Amino acid sequence: MTATTSTEPQAPARRGGPAAGERERVSAFWSLSRAMLLGMKRDRTATFFILLFPLVFLVFFGTVTKGSGSPHAKVAQVGAVKLFDSIQGDERAGLEKVLTITKTDDEAATLEKVRKGDYDALIKQGADGKVELRFTAADQVRAGALQGILNSVVQNANQAATGQKPAFVLDAQQVEDQSLKPIQFLTPGLLGWAVATGAVFGAALTLVNWRKSKVLRRLRLAPINAGTVVSSRILVSLLTAFLQTAVFLVVATSFFGLKLTGNWWLVIPLVACATLAFMSIGLLAGSVAKTEEAANGISQIIVLPMSFLSGSFFPLDGAPDWLKAVSQVMPLHYLVDSAQSVLTRGGGVMDALPTMGGLLLFAAVLTGISWKLFRWED
Repeated sequence: MTATTSTEPQAPARRGGPAAGERERVSAFWSLSRAMLLGMKRDRTATFFILLFPLVFLVFFGTVTKGSGSPHAKVAQVGAVKLFDSIQGDERAGLEKVLTITKTDDEAATLEKVRKGDYDALIKQGADGKVELRFTAADQVRAGALQGILNSVVQNANQAATGQKPAFVLDAQQVEDQSLKPIQFLTPGLLGWAVATGAVFGAALTLVNWRKSKVLRRLRLAPINAGTVVSSRILVSLLTAFLQTAVFLVVATSFFGLKLTGNWWLVIPLVACATLAFMSIGLLAGSVAKTEEAANGISQIIVLPMSFLSGSFFPLDGAPDWLKAVSQVMPLHYLVDSAQSVLTRGGGVMDALPTMGGLLLFAAVLTGISWKLFRWED
């Protein structure tokens, strides 16, 4: 931080002792916070991109995935397959709800179509009764569901052939709510992305804009320290993040069937800690950038890769190990994972507490670096 030279106007001495000085700092804090909120209210473009643009993604993905259930697979049946042909009536109708079966006689050509993705699998039955399944693993979720369906069909056929009940019966139930839908996974991820975007860009652009318009210089000459400026920005960022969270949860629960678990409220302190972490990134970007364009570019370089590599838009279960390792050094990864846990998977305090501690530590380190690089003016 640049020291004040003797040629610059000095702030008037405070009167009334420490109590009066404290009142001045509190008054300055609320005045700055109010100015930032009013500035955001007047800037409709900023309001749209911070509050409404992430909501557009939630509405879009929520609408696209609304009502989706088990993955539907396209299966090519080569020749006669007694396993399928013998299924009739209600059982056949139930099978066709999850499988689209197309009959063909050209095994080689069909196998090539499976490789290209035109079919999800090829199934045939030999003279010895052995059923062969050839599937593509391009979509691991659909491949797993397909194998589960065919295993069930084979077991039912064996039971019907022997006329005996199985010695052991598996009662499999999912641990999440039975009404689990894609929105359960989309909401925490997109919420994390919205919080990160709002905190990073809000802090970076505000800092650069105030420096460029000489607002920081005027604040420097007033009885206001850097801590008051940062504290007011923290309050505004927290209010913005809480508003984003409320809007996301209301829209997701009211229109797309999001089911919240009993500890969903833990997302509030989780979002608060994450906001501080992402705001520290924005402060660092705003401290080193000299123009709004540079601050925007630095923020984009940080936020966009972090969003795609942290599971905000799609899971990374099938990603290479090195990519997962990169994801695990990003704060957004932990916010998304913990938010999913407390919002939709029944997670508790111990699922969120380590993440909150890590985010606060991350915020402290980056804020300290930003403090060293902070400049009142160019």
